[in-house]
Amino acid sequence: MSVPIPLLEVRRLACRRGEVTLFEELAFTLDRGEVLQIEGANGSGKTSLLRILAGLTPADEGTVLWQGWDIRERRSEFHGQLAYLGHHLGLKHELTVVENLRAAAGIQGMGGAVSRLPGVLDKVRLDHRADLPVRALSAGQRQRVVLARLLLLGTVLWILDEPFTALDAAGVDLVRSLVEEHLEEGGVVILTSHQAVPLGQRLRKLALS
Repeated sequence: MSVPIPLLEVRRLACRRGEVTLFEELAFTLDRGEVLQIEGANGSGKTSLLRILAGLTPADEGTVLWQGWDIRERRSEFHGQLAYLGHHLGLKHELTVVENLRAAAGIQGMGGAVSRLPGVLDKVRLDHRADLPVRALSAGQRQRVVLARLLLLGTVLWILDEPFTALDAAGVDLVRSLVEEHLEEGGVVILTSHQAVPLGQRLRKLALS
């Protein structure tokens, strides 16, 4: 009987900054419906690891596989199934909420997704801010725009660097519910967070020393 290929597989990953090794021999797998929290002190390499997993930064050693193939060899196909939320939100402050989301869908070649915009904006509770420029929004509202982008693009893999930053209690509950819904639909989530992640038994953890 053949062994199923993991959706995401990390093999012997290493990252160095000058003479400092942030991590090495890192290995894990993730399949649909699984969520992994990366833990560690500031400077331990959490963001570096997320960027490597997203194909944005090369690893010093090791391989990241998606559905059995090296993400470096099929980069555009991999990025079509990935949504990355980093410290830089990637929003155009002079554009409105709707214009930002339409642009994101266009860049991904998913122009047809804009038909789902009203429902997505309602879900992240930004329907009343849709026509405002992003510069007029609070930090928490800008974070919600990025959450709307995740939902609009409908990708399988979410990589989220501190997704609870700048959110109030209601915003934290919203992120939790969106992640849970994504997992129920067969998605995969990798995230970092300085606070407890209320995802119960679904949550796996990986600590970087």
